[in-house]
Amino acid sequence: MGTMNRALFPKQLQDGLNTIFGLEYKRYPEEWRACFDVENSNKAYEEDVLVVGLGPAQVKPEGGPVAKDEGGESWVSRYRNETIALAFALTQEAEEDNLYGQLGAKYSRALARSMQHTKEVKGASIYNNGFDAAHPGGDGVPLFSTAHPLWNGGVLSNMLPTPADLSETALEDAMIRISLFTDDRGIPTMHQARKLLVHPSNTFEASRILKSTGRVGTSDNDNNALKTEGYLGGGVAVNHRFTDPDAWFVRTDCPDGLKHKKRIALKRGIEGDFETGNMRYKARERYTFGHTDYRGAFGSQGGGS
Repeated sequence: MGTMNRALFPKQLQDGLNTIFGLEYKRYPEEWRACFDVENSNKAYEEDVLVVGLGPAQVKPEGGPVAKDEGGESWVSRYRNETIALAFALTQEAEEDNLYGQLGAKYSRALARSMQHTKEVKGASIYNNGFDAAHPGGDGVPLFSTAHPLWNGGVLSNMLPTPADLSETALEDAMIRISLFTDDRGIPTMHQARKLLVHPSNTFEASRILKSTGRVGTSDNDNNALKTEGYLGGGVAVNHRFTDPDAWFVRTDCPDGLKHKKRIALKRGIEGDFETGNMRYKARERYTFGHTDYRGAFGSQGGGS
């Protein structure tokens, strides 16, 4: 690792500077938290296994035996924890001779920004790659698919069959399809939409759709059913690391959906070298993002995809 010395900061060794900028910016709140549930992890990797229940009960004929059924384990979703870290070093002289505040303190804040940015990118990538067959889940298909295989031989969809931009009509379609989710034996499950996740370009459209009293963009006197019926009580969450401006997603209340596994919380360390006097700064954490039950989200690539 290279060490930052005085040659890299010549202007800060003399009087006369008016402003030093580039390291101090406001940060968005942790946007990944709206997209995932958090679980602690205590192993190198964690596995979630789908356990399939029983099918519908059968009519028992008079005098005949009762029908028997069986469930069992199905596919497995694996979460492999990664180590995320970054460090920098400063010479003792660079710290001593800087006239505009401690370099170590300034770059420590920059280090925190870098760690958060990486975490945001990794979290958003689960959604950004959610339609890509090269990133399958435990069931062998992407997070968002029209053909999630079921134990009973059927398939289940958690995306619009025809990609559509965010609109009142498209979102209502998503609500209907979420209400038609079933378990792996075809028994309906009561999943409800919880939060709408959008790219910044959809911020205002999402607000109009969820907060307008009447239907959006029409002269009709109809009420806004999404608002009236209380759908998406968690509101809208904007994610600045979503890469497709047309794509939008809905998180549901599925108990084991999209997860952030936290192995080791963020830790920062500072140490000095006796021989050189240089100071070394490091930040490190271990975690992973992924999904278990795809029913935890519904998505659309948008009409422009």
